[in-house]
Amino acid sequence: MLFLALAVAFVAAIILTPLVIRLAFRIGAVDHPNYRKVHAAVMPRIGGLAIFGAFLIGYLLLRPEDEHATGILVGALIIILVGFLDDMFEITAKAKLAGQLVAAIVVVTWGGLQIEFINLPFLGQFDFGYLSIPITILWIIGITNAINLIDGLDGLAAGVSTIALVTITAMALIMGNVFVVATAAILAASSFGFLFYNFHPAKIFMGDTGSLFLGFMISVLAMLGFKNVAVVSLIIPVIMLGVPISDTFFAIVRRIRMKQPISAPDKSHLHHCLLRTGFSHRQTVLIIYGIAILFGVAAILFSQATIWGAIMLILVMLIAIELFVELIGLAGSNYRPLLNLVRLIGK
Repeated sequence: MLFLALAVAFVAAIILTPLVIRLAFRIGAVDHPNYRKVHAAVMPRIGGLAIFGAFLIGYLLLRPEDEHATGILVGALIIILVGFLDDMFEITAKAKLAGQLVAAIVVVTWGGLQIEFINLPFLGQFDFGYLSIPITILWIIGITNAINLIDGLDGLAAGVSTIALVTITAMALIMGNVFVVATAAILAASSFGFLFYNFHPAKIFMGDTGSLFLGFMISVLAMLGFKNVAVVSLIIPVIMLGVPISDTFFAIVRRIRMKQPISAPDKSHLHHCLLRTGFSHRQTVLIIYGIAILFGVAAILFSQATIWGAIMLILVMLIAIELFVELIGLAGSNYRPLLNLVRLIGK
């Protein structure tokens, strides 16, 4: 039955997307080119409706059961509404954040989903207590916006999200979490179907309707799938979502170093840096796909590793990420502490 739901969601995305393209032009939900964007033509930008519609069809066909399901779906509907309003009317950042906050609160209160503790090597379990609710809300909002921030090239957010969802599916399969397996797989099939129209050269953008929805669902499914993992609970989804999380983290570092507001937009995200390095639009997207796959594989290896193996894997990853960031200038062109240290040792 799961395979039927996946096939239905995939086909539904392919059928619904052209309909959403027509709808977007009819209601004026289009994206105009400007100095911050890489596209040169007016583009429809509510493609997230096709992803959501396809997901809903596949989900209702299978109807996976879980105590958190209703709260998650209600939160998703709120996020879709917020994203659609932003794509239509370009609402303020505060209004968009308020909508995300409401969706996260619904998941925590109605859905009953919270990050209650984290397992730390050599120290054991650390309970968050009263902090569990704000930490859960911060996680949901943080990951939701991280996916939103990488939505800068044709097929980038949809592809990275699909890779993350496939990884979540694989991890949940290992852990025997049937609800997460079904929900993540159906959403991955919906996102993959949308990619047929969104990969370069794109015929439609997913817009905030899509990127906020995918980010929200990924944050919730990752938390639901790994909140009781016996190794280091939050580390696995952090590794799995390494591309959007690292891009967001270094964007904050970059803006602090440049003495700019943290929310200030710029053209120095991961995809911008790779484009400046000389890679084409399509090559840049494929490179980031490759990085996302490596993070996904690392997350699976981490979950099966011993404590010392996991620590070594994290150290190697942190060094590799830092070197890559310095080489492409993700935190700023003059940010090269590790490369400078290597040169100093080499002398």
